[in-house]
Amino acid sequence: MRTIFITGASSGLGRACVKVFADKGWRVIATMRNPAAGEELGKLPNVHLKQLDVNNVPQLQALVKEVEDKWQVDVVLNNAGHILVGPLEGFTDEQVSLQVTTNLLGPIRVTKEFLPYFRERKSGLFLNVTSTGALLPEPFMSIYGATKAAIEAWSTSMRSELSKVGIGIKTLIPDLMQTSFVANAQLILHPAYQEWVDKMLAIFSNPDSPLVYDDPAAVATFVYNAAVDGSDQLHYLIGDNAIRTGATIEKEGVENVLNYKEKFYFSA
Repeated sequence: MRTIFITGASSGLGRACVKVFADKGWRVIATMRNPAAGEELGKLPNVHLKQLDVNNVPQLQALVKEVEDKWQVDVVLNNAGHILVGPLEGFTDEQVSLQVTTNLLGPIRVTKEFLPYFRERKSGLFLNVTSTGALLPEPFMSIYGATKAAIEAWSTSMRSELSKVGIGIKTLIPDLMQTSFVANAQLILHPAYQEWVDKMLAIFSNPDSPLVYDDPAAVATFVYNAAVDGSDQLHYLIGDNAIRTGATIEKEGVENVLNYKEKFYFSA
């Protein structure tokens, strides 16, 4: 039985991936800061809930050792992360640091802890969830976009490093999904920018807006396919929405799409 270790498994894409991989007969180590939030997942066959805050290094080290002592992990899905929404001028240094630590240092730390085990076996695969925000960041999500772009760059560099010892790495690039985006985001306010933030949030909140959201369950199937396709492909657009976004960027160019987004969010 193959085993996958998933971070951020309590909701959204992480939760959907737990279900897909378990349904495919995998053993799933589903980690989250609050295992009570995943109680339903723990009832699935071969799903093991574990507490993990990727910012808690001693906890991470102990958990990776515990899991590897008991099972052989084949795939690590670095999915944990959160979103800050608002103007940079309103962010505190602590908020910026937490965003960078969770979204960037989290995957790096998890990867580093598994490396000795994967290297010894000369096998293993890391899947790093980023975002189309790495390619085309949304307004007022500058730090989030920066962390996802950094994971893309880091993963690209790591491919050469890891291939020397028989380990694979891939990035998974979703677009908007039906994951309570606005409700789960940490909203940062600043009076000088509030008019424009409100306009953008109104579009995200409006059920009649033209924004398209992918079903996390469908996107999780893309994740599974990337895990088992046996290819050396590095970057994957996962979900129909992400594929459309990638095609639009390729056809129109980043500058033109950015100009369109500016009008879409902020024009009267």
